[in-house]
Amino acid sequence: MKLEILSFTWNLFKSEKVEQVTAMTKTGEVTILDNHTPLVTVLKPSIISIIYTDEAWVKSEKDFAIGGWVLEVSNSTVRVLIDMLVSIDDVDVDAAEKAKKDALAMMEKFKDAKDKVDMEKFIEAEDMLLKSVAKLKLSEIK
Repeated sequence: MKLEILSFTWNLFKSEKVEQVTAMTKTGEVTILDNHTPLVTVLKPSIISIIYTDEAWVKSEKDFAIGGWVLEVSNSTVRVLIDMLVSIDDVDVDAAEKAKKDALAMMEKFKDAKDKVDMEKFIEAEDMLLKSVAKLKLSEIK
């Protein structure tokens, strides 16, 4: 099976020899295997786990913290369009802890928002919180 993890400007990860992709969708965890039924689903900021064979024909596993967006499966190809991808080696735990703290403070400030601008700030803070939690979970895998 093929896998492409893309952002709007970069091809972030690509492999032609993927055995399994596991990610968290808005409705729960999904594991994609070869010949999976066609699927389009919305991803939550979380951990994506990939089992694949690398260039040296060695079975490997990679985990990334991802921002949400979309996962598509068709013809034994998985495409993941995301707005954040962080590898285990790139996790900055202190920055993630600070982002989590800042997001919680912002959510508290705007939790009773009545106008559209403040509601959008709450939603942005919630997204920041989910991304920081994904990074912190990834750091625990190390």
